[in-house]
Parts: sequence; C-alpha cells; structure tokens
Amino acid sequence: MIDFVGKKQWFFLISAVALIVVIISLAVFKLQPGIDFTGGTSMTLHFTPQVEQSQLRQEFINLEHPEAVIQGTGDDFFIRIKEIAAQERETMTEGLETSLGSEITVRDYNTVSPYIALETARNAGIAVIIAALAMLFYIAWAFRRMPKPLRWGSCAIIALVHNVLIVLGVFSILGRVANVEVDAMFITGVLTVVGYSINNTVVVFDRIRENMSKGISPDFAVTVNCSLLETLARSLNTTLTTLCVILALLLFGGATIHDFILVLFIGLLAGTYSSMCIAGQLLVVWEKREWGKLLPSFAK
Repeated sequence: MIDFVGKKQWFFLISAVALIVVIISLAVFKLQPGIDFTGGTSMTLHFTPQVEQSQLRQEFINLEHPEAVIQGTGDDFFIRIKEIAAQERETMTEGLETSLGSEITVRDYNTVSPYIALETARNAGIAVIIAALAMLFYIAWAFRRMPKPLRWGSCAIIALVHNVLIVLGVFSILGRVANVEVDAMFITGVLTVVGYSINNTVVVFDRIRENMSKGISPDFAVTVNCSLLETLARSLNTTLTTLCVILALLLFGGATIHDFILVLFIGLLAGTYSSMCIAGQLLVVWEKREWGKLLPSFAK
C-alpha cells in the first residue's frame, strides 16, 4: 500500500519547488501575449515548395514588417505582425510568392484591434476569478454535511491555483525559449484544466466523505489515505486514456489548436498530481493543525 498521506511533506516540497520556479519565471519572463491580448494580425501560411524560415523573415523585413513573429509549425508558418487590412494582406502574400518563388496557401487569418484585445484580456481574467469563486462555494455547499465545509472548498481551490500556476509558469518559459504565445485558445485551455482539476478533486473528496460516514477509522489521515488508494486506479485510468487523445492531437493536430492542446497536456498532469498528492493532504494538515509540518525537516 502507498502511504500518500504519510509522504505529504515530500509532495508539498515538490510543489513548493515547482511553484517557486514558475513564479520566478512569470516575474522574469512573463507571458508572451498573442494578438488576442495585444491586437494585430496573425496568419498561418503554407508554401509550395517549402521555404526557409530565415528567407521568410528577411522578406518580412523587406516588406517593412521587422516586428514580425514567425514560427515554424510542421509544414506551415505561423506569422504575427501589426494590424493590417485584408487588401494589404493579399498584396503582401502576392509579393511573397513573387520574391520567394513559392505558391502560398493561407490556412488561417485573424485580425484583432487593440481595443478588443484589451477587453479580451480583462474578460479572461474575470472569467477565471468567477469560475474559481463559483467552484469554491459549490464545493462548500456539496459538502455541507461535513464539519467546516468551506475548508473542503478552500483545499480544492488551493490545488486548482497550484495547477493553473504550473501551466502559466511552463508557458512563460516556453514563451522565452520557443516564442510560444498565449491567446484566447490558451484561456479556453486553462478553463478546461480548471474544470478537469475540480472534477478529479471532487471525486477524491466524495470518497473521503463516504469513508467518514462508514467510520473506517477514527484517524482522519487513515481515512484520507484509504480514499486516495480507492480512487487511484480511477484517476490513473482517466488520465492515461485522456492523455492518449491529447498526445494524438498534439502530434498530428493543426497549428491553430497546438497551444490549446499543450495547455491541456500540462494541466492534465498537474491536475492528476494535485488531486492525488495535494488536495487531500491539505485537508489532513488543516484538520490536525499541522501547519508547521508542511515541508520535511532535514535536521538529523
């Protein structure tokens, strides 16, 4: 048997180290905003025959777009530049075809004004906050028959914030090293991760509630550990089957959903970890008032 609760201090240490890294990354690198949050024009172009990224970048400089962000995505190129009109885009692609000697297929094209981008960023933040608060009160209501039900909701939200911070931190690092941007699809992915994480945590909490009503042990820590073991197979099976689909989409899906799928992949791993190794253990720490034992002691 795995003593999940007995090893809680090590799980907390792993999360603490990960959170320190991602918070530093967010503070130093920040997130790389896409056109949904800054305004501009994005295009996904396919060239026949293929061209080199360095050639394409030079052509955009020649076209007086030195700010162009160019990313290779398989056989396509994702390009973000300042806002241009549709007619200017057509003139630009015709010029690229002539100068590069390659036929261009526009697979995706989006233009967002700076005003709408600002509104999108504000609404995205509000949506995440409202979702977290709604889940907190819902879980407190769902576990209203338990002692201090708000505690259950608070632990679930702490685990949820843990997952979201991990996703944000990883994307800040990817934005620095691979120029990965966050856009509306990223927010959609984060909200999906929020829903998945809460669902997984509630399943564990529900089993804890059932075992408390059965009175399997007077020790709350033993009850929590038994509940984690009973839900372990379900959590792993759900995670592995979902990961198979996500990996397939990550490897073979289009460039337009790549970042969304990447958010799901990272969030799924973080969510499974937090539901099994963080949320229930926080309940035990809170119940037993063991706040001084959150991290392991290395003193002999």
